[in-house]
Amino acid sequence: MRVITGSARGKRLRELEGLETRPTTDRVKESIFNIVQFDVEGRKVLDLFGGTGQLGIEALSRGAERCTFVDMRRDAVNVIRENLKATRLAERAQVFQGDAMAWLRSCREKFDLVFLDPPYASGLLQQALETGCDIDILTENGIIVCESAVDTPLPELRAPYVKGREYRYGKIKITLYRREL
Repeated sequence: MRVITGSARGKRLRELEGLETRPTTDRVKESIFNIVQFDVEGRKVLDLFGGTGQLGIEALSRGAERCTFVDMRRDAVNVIRENLKATRLAERAQVFQGDAMAWLRSCREKFDLVFLDPPYASGLLQQALETGCDIDILTENGIIVCESAVDTPLPELRAPYVKGREYRYGKIKITLYRREL
């Protein structure tokens, strides 16, 4: 697992031990950033189910203004912090340990780009989407990028949130939501 491009290009990222965390493959990560390439630089990013932090770190490496990482697991938060330090991106990041849904419900900030990649069978993706819509988490024209199993149905959200295109990569599906005017 490595940073694909930007200021930390080629840096190897530390991974979590065990099977609890499923890192996004480099192929899927590269595809995600090809899709949102013009929506990263100078933006405020949220990596809600941070894991190793690789999606948020990739965004920071590509010029995002800052990124907030949230993960429940202490070991994941430690790995995110180590990866931020190794990539020299820590000064533009905030890392929180705690329940992602509780953090989201208490969030009083809006983001330009949100990554949602929770454990596939947890039901947390749908909850996070609906809660994000309820609290209006996105700035105008903001984007939510969801990673899920290809057979996971994702909900339509109420306006101004619009479900966009879905991209399939083997057993993985990337779904975009946008906040329109």
